Amino acid sequence: MDIFLLIRAVAALAITLGLVGLAGVALRKFGPDALSRITALRKDRRMQVIETLVLDPTRRLVLFTLDGEERLLMLGEGQLLDWAPGKPRKAPAPKPASKPSSETVV
Repeated sequence: MDIFLLIRAVAALAITLGLVGLAGVALRKFGPDALSRITALRKDRRMQVIETLVLDPTRRLVLFTLDGEERLLMLGEGQLLDWAPGKPRKAPAPKPASKPSSETVV
């Protein structure tokens, strides 16, 4: 009776490994195609993320297209930088210089 349990366990292991291998082959063969077909269905979207770049743990640059125009966006630290190539940007207003104090510390 022990030999039958051993044969049953080996057969179950063979079936399990066969199914895992079959899933791996199917994923390699149909995985990239299936993903491209899913994204092809959503061609009518106006915005598409092209690339992201992590600058540090709190800031990230995102390059995306919006209505056929590339834009660069910096996210994080409560600041937002929006830049579109070819469009003039407003220069930030200069900060007024602080008055130097008449007392000098030695």
